[in-house]
Order: sequence, then structure tokens, then C-alpha cells
Amino acid sequence: MSRAMVVLREKHIDATGNIVELVVWRVAVTLHDAGGIRYRLAFVRRDEEVPAVLYDNHSPKGHHRHVEGVEEAYQFVDLDRLIVDFRADVERALEK
Repeated sequence: MSRAMVVLREKHIDATGNIVELVVWRVAVTLHDAGGIRYRLAFVRRDEEVPAVLYDNHSPKGHHRHVEGVEEAYQFVDLDRLIVDFRADVERALEK
């Protein structure tokens, strides 16, 4: 596989203007992408530019997340778990 193939692409804007965007690509398995998956899941509050919640796995950092300005490693299990964890962080951010 030489090119990334989109597996999931969703973008939702809620009634208040908050944006949730999920993009997942299938990529060639490499040293940096041992799972053959790349992703960027973002929740951006209305009128803000920096995501309140962002999960991604770009090189060289690997799997990690940013939640309310705090970056930490993320233990990737599978795509389903990734989405569940992301949505839980978004719900907590919405409660603030």
C-alpha cells in the first residue's frame, strides 16, 4: 500500500457551533505506523481555533492526546476503543 486510504471521515457541527471531526486513514505498516493506521480526532469549541480535545498519532510522537491543553501519551488498543475514549473526553469537555 503506497497511499493512505480514508477509512472514516466525519464532521459534525452542533447547534451551538462546536465542531467534532474524525478522520482515520489506513496506511502502509512502517516503523512509525506499526498498526497501519493514522488518525486525527478533534473537538473544537465554537469561536476557538485550538481543539479542546485532540487525538492523533503523527510521527515522531506516536499515539497521544491533547485534552484542555494537556498533552499525554495514549495507549491505542483499536479503532473502536479510540473513538469511545475520544467521545468520553469530548463529553467531559462539554460539561465544563
